[in-house]
This record gives sequence, C-alpha cells and structure tokens, in this order.
Amino acid sequence: MQPILKVDLSTEEVSEYDIPYEWENDFIGGASLAARILYEYLTQELDPFSEESPLLFLNGPMSGTSGPTVSRFVVCGKSPATGLWAESNCGGFWGVELRKTGYDGIWVTGKAKSPKFLWINDGNLEIRSSEKFIGLDTYEIQEAIKEELNNPKVKVAGIGIAGENLIPSALILTDHGRVAGRTGLGAVMGSKNLKAIAVKGSKNIPVANEIEYKKLRSRANQELNKDNITKIVREMGTAASAEYFDYLGTMPKKYYRQGVMEGADNISGATISDTILTKFAPCHACVVACGRVVKISGADKEQKGPEYETLVGFGPNLLISDAEFVTRMGDLCDRFGMDTISVSNTLGLAFTLFELGHIAEKDTDGLQLNWGDKEVVEQLIPMIAKKIGFGAFLAEGALALGRRFGAEDEAVQVNGLELAYHDPRGVSGMALVYATSPRGGCHNQSDYFLAEIGKSEESLGIKNFDRQAGAEKAENVAIHQNYRTMANALVICFFGSINPELIVDLTNAACGLDLSIADYLEAGERAWNLKRAINNNLGLRRENDRLPKSLLEPLSDGGAAGYKIEFEEMLKAYYQARSWDWDTGIPSCEKLISLKLDFVTEDLYT
Repeated sequence: MQPILKVDLSTEEVSEYDIPYEWENDFIGGASLAARILYEYLTQELDPFSEESPLLFLNGPMSGTSGPTVSRFVVCGKSPATGLWAESNCGGFWGVELRKTGYDGIWVTGKAKSPKFLWINDGNLEIRSSEKFIGLDTYEIQEAIKEELNNPKVKVAGIGIAGENLIPSALILTDHGRVAGRTGLGAVMGSKNLKAIAVKGSKNIPVANEIEYKKLRSRANQELNKDNITKIVREMGTAASAEYFDYLGTMPKKYYRQGVMEGADNISGATISDTILTKFAPCHACVVACGRVVKISGADKEQKGPEYETLVGFGPNLLISDAEFVTRMGDLCDRFGMDTISVSNTLGLAFTLFELGHIAEKDTDGLQLNWGDKEVVEQLIPMIAKKIGFGAFLAEGALALGRRFGAEDEAVQVNGLELAYHDPRGVSGMALVYATSPRGGCHNQSDYFLAEIGKSEESLGIKNFDRQAGAEKAENVAIHQNYRTMANALVICFFGSINPELIVDLTNAACGLDLSIADYLEAGERAWNLKRAINNNLGLRRENDRLPKSLLEPLSDGGAAGYKIEFEEMLKAYYQARSWDWDTGIPSCEKLISLKLDFVTEDLYT
C-alpha cells in the first residue's frame, strides 16, 4: 500500500508513515489494518476529544480500482459515544480521490488553534483556514470549498453543526449523502477544529498483478450485473427487502415494542421507487447503484433518498408511515451531520419514556411526545444538533438519556451504541451480532440477517438454520463476522453479491498474495480478535456482551410473535466457537498466539 499522510494539527507538522509490510500481509487494509496501526494508541485513559486522540482515514487495497463495489474507505479511532473501538465505513468518490493523491490514508492528531480544513492535491498538503465555513451544513461545506479552490472536481469530506458541537452521533459526510456514520467520529473531527478534508489526485492506483486483476474485475462486475440481488437493490435501494422484513417480524415498530403497524408497507424501497424516485446515485464505478435521488412534494430540488435504516428509524420505529416525511428527516440529519440510526433510536426512547411517565412536559420544553407526531419530531432534530433545551439531553444518546431519567434498561443499545433496525426476535443470529460487535449495537460488522433468509455461502462453511434457531448457529455467526471483517478490510460494500472464491482471487491479484478461502477467513478472525483485544484494553468484559431488556421479551403480534431469544445459551456457544474465556470475555492466550497476535497477550495476560 501507499504511505499514510500524518498531520499533527497542534504543531502543523506533516510526515509520511510507511505501513510495515508484515502488517499489510496479516491485516490487508481498511479497518483491520487501522486496528493494527492504532492498537498501541487506544488506551483506557485516552479522551476521544483530546489532542492525542488519533483519527485515521484509510483505504483498502482495491479502493478505486473500478473493481466490484470497492469505492469505499474507513475512518477509525476511539468513539466518544461508546469509549470503545470506533470504525465507520463510507462509499462515494472521496476515498478513490485520496488514493490518486499518492496516499492510502490520512492520520490526524492534535487540535488546530483555529478552524481549519486540509487540502491535499497530488501529494501536496495545505492547512487552510475554515473560519468562514463554521456553521455550514455538510452539503454547503463541500460546495464552499470547491468554490474556494476553484475546482468543482475536488472531493470533500466534512462535518456539520453536530460535529462542531461534539455530539456523540456526529458523522462525516461526502458526495451525495455518503456518510461515515455511527460511533461519532464526526465529533472527533470537530474536536480537532477540522471542518473538512479536500482531496484531488491524478496518480495511478497500484495493484500487484494488473493484467490478472483486470480480468477478474471485469468478470466480477459482469456477474454482479446479472445477479438478481443487484437488480433488486438497483431498482429499490437498500430498503428493497423492507416488506419482507416486516412479514418476518424483524422490522421494529414503536421502539421495538410492537410487531404490527398499519401503513408499514408505505415504508419500503418499492414505495420510494413508485412515488418520489428520480434517478440512481452510484458510488465510483459501482454497477449496483443503490443510492437514491428523489424529489418530494414542495421541494425545489432533488435530494438524497433514504436507506432502509433511515426509513424504519423515522418511520415504524416512531409509528410514522409517511415516506416523504421520513425522507426529509433523513436529509435534515445528514445536513446537520448526525447519524440517523442513533437520532431516531434516541427519539424512540424519548417517546417511550414519555409514555411510561419517566419524562414529563416540564422536561421536554412543553412538547408532548406522542407516537406518530411528525411535527414534534421535526422540531426536535434541530434542537439535538444545536443542543437546545431538551435537545441537549437527546444529543447525549439513548444510554445517557435513559440514565438521566432513571430508565437505563429501556434504552435499546449495546455498549452505548444505539441498535440498528433488524430485530433479532425475527432473525435470531442478530442477537449475537449486536451483543459482540466491536463498535456496539451494530449491523455492519455482520449483516447476518441476510444469511437468515437464505443468502448463505457454502464455501465459507456457513450452514442453514431456522431464522429463530438458537445456540446451534453461534459458530455460523462467528464465521460470518470473520467474512464481513474482511469486507471492511478490503474495503468492499456488503451490497456486492460476489461469491467468496472470486473475492479471494481479486484480493490475491490486487495484493500479490496467495490466500485460500481458509486463509482469508483466518485474516478476518485475526482482525476480529484484535478489535476485541482493543476493547478489552479499554475495559470491555463479558458482562458487556448483552442485549437490551426489551429484546429479551417476546412480541405479542407480528411475524416474530411469541419467540423468546435464549440469549445466554447462544452466547456460551459463541464464546466456545471463538475460544473466549467465559469469565472475562477475553480471547484465550492460545487463540491469540495461533492468530499471530502474540503482542496482544503481553497486555491481556501479564
């Protein structure tokens, strides 16, 4: 891989960091490699908002190669939301442009004395003032910097007001609403007085075996074009399966407390396609083209369309069935620079606590938090971003909100990160996915819900089980997590339905390696255990691997009615599959050594 550009904003010192060769071989790239690079810097004492806190933007070895769904990059560090490993994954064009500058990453530390943005042009770095850009939203900052640099082809990743205000759900946005969301790294960026990073490059992107890679890349894209999942996602976006998820009982409603809702079928990719969709917005060289461009009633221009999580979060989660309203709320969050899952989840908790009597009108600035009230939702989102009144409480996130009002157990979160919208009572493997994810209640370390509905890969050793089976699927989940960990290392989009053998061949051609599928999965297992070790160093133990109270209670209606997750049995089987110690939640010494993580044992076992 190419060097990483290191920038200390406190001193404005700039240097290059060459990635050790053996780390590239063992961790490949993306989030896995970022975990190895940052391992020694992520300590329990480190304040995510301190000058010492690292913020690492990193590509994978195929990013920008016009391969199948490989336009992506990652952003990693320590999360202000969870205090744990932070990892966000983003598509679009920014990562591609960064590679063309001659760098595969940007490692930012320190804090600028006044607001700045970075401008990297073919390897040349400038640290420029962004004082006049403070207060601009995430779309405005992109246009303002392009105008300042007099170059409309520049790619800009920036933060909005939420990042400036250090809100734990703050994200980084680029292009047409492509976000590095979850875990609050937009707030870390804001804490460094860094408003944006602009990149433009013209250099070639290297691969090890160019002739072989081009052949495999062409074949993979051709197969993707013919794939039924690709066709469905292209036509209906990431919410293509919303109606089926509703049927299975895995689409949450009324903050995970209800199984059926009238009008839920309005919240779907089909509804968006039939009513407000105008065109697609693909990432760089992507044949899937899941991004939506829509035009809603009363709007004077087109905007980004909502993905599944946003549709459900501001829809059935709050007992709202208006797809146009949900689209506007998603756009509002994007512009402020806030994660839509975290914001909608926290709003769901607020409505729940109001209904249960934990929150009263005296706490909410006189607002009545009634389910389905669109007007109050629209009022609250700017209050969150600006930390105004009750919005300041909501800005802290679901766990903090629950604690503040004496109802922590009502918050649907894991380790401080609000859950995504795939209820494990409908697809039980997600119980383990949420509980053991290295970044908290996250579905993007393993989208195992797809395996639950038939998208399993025999070559990986993933077996078929009933969607509400229990402990017997624990090993399956672990294998799937290893597999998706490698996707986040390469960095490949989950929506690229490519067979594992071809992915391994592409990896070998790009990196000059000779991995088998078993080697590939082992590399994923190595990185998964390294991220676990980082979190163990940060204080995480077995008692952190748990589900929110409401998900352990059966639903009374819907496709998952009556099903109770036998979580402890599942977790025990998972620990056994992982070779993790049941008392501590730490990987066994033998497992760490077998994965070439000997250096970790010195911290965990001495």
